[in-house]
Parts: sequence; structure tokens; C-alpha cells
Amino acid sequence: MCRPQFLACYERGRRYHSKGFVFFVLTRAGESRHFRLGLAVSRKAGNAVRRNRIKRLLREFFRIHGAMIPEGPDGIDIVAVPKKHLNTAGLTLTSLAQDILPVVADIAAHS
Repeated sequence: MCRPQFLACYERGRRYHSKGFVFFVLTRAGESRHFRLGLAVSRKAGNAVRRNRIKRLLREFFRIHGAMIPEGPDGIDIVAVPKKHLNTAGLTLTSLAQDILPVVADIAAHS
């Protein structure tokens, strides 16, 4: 995804909130049926080590649980943005899954 696609998600996308993240979801009409994941992890989330850890865990989560997002006639763009107060010290794949799985179920229900 490139900058104009991120901006389109922010402006026209639907917002989903979890305890530690905000997800912007936009349907792409007539394009690939798969979802695309964009990660917007700014310096507010911490130093480079913490930001990279957040991104690695998010990628792994969507690799494992991406099948929950149904494939329809249109593709879906998902942009994940961590909230400022996200505690990266105790962040594990299990805790991330507990936080995000309800949001993924909502995304699947609305697609």
C-alpha cells in the first residue's frame, strides 16, 4: 500500500477500535479479493525496537488469523494504528490475539 491508499483508508474507511489499536477498513471495489494490511506505527509508540516488535506481532497475527476475513467480490484494505498507551513490554501474540480477535470478527461481519 502507498500513501494515497493509506489516506483513502483514513478518510473513507470504517473505524474499528480495540483496547490497543484503531483499525481503518476500506473496501476496494473490483480489485483483488484478498485483504491488504498496512501498518502505521509512529514514534509515539516507542523507540525502533518497540515499533518493530508491534509490527512483527501484527503481521504474525494476520498471517495466522487472516483466514477469518472472508474473500468477497472486492478486496479489503486494513490499516492498523496502535494507540499511544499501548504497553509493548507485556505484548505477546496471545495478548494481541485476545485484543484483536473481536475486531476481526466485526470486520468479517461487515464485509
